[in-house]
Amino acid sequence: MKPSAILVNVGRGPVVDESALVRALINRRIAGAALDVFEREPLANDSALWGMENVLISPHCADRTGDPDWVQLTVQFFVENFHRYRSGEPLQNLVDKRAGY
Repeated sequence: MKPSAILVNVGRGPVVDESALVRALINRRIAGAALDVFEREPLANDSALWGMENVLISPHCADRTGDPDWVQLTVQFFVENFHRYRSGEPLQNLVDKRAGY
């Protein structure tokens, strides 16, 4: 990454080597980071990331959308899958544990 780059991770924490990231931030090899997920959650109280001025930390909430009805849509999805489960129908959006998601 170039020195002006900002790393954004809202996906999976383990895809970023946090110790390497901390070193890159301290040494200004990158400009900053915006992190919603971490290698281990919750992020340890003594993590160097907490005190860095060039790091934005959010509380694992990047799944929230701009749609004002996201809570209602989430509940509707759950209810639909519940009905599918009770009826013996295939569920939507199953987690594939072998694939890691």
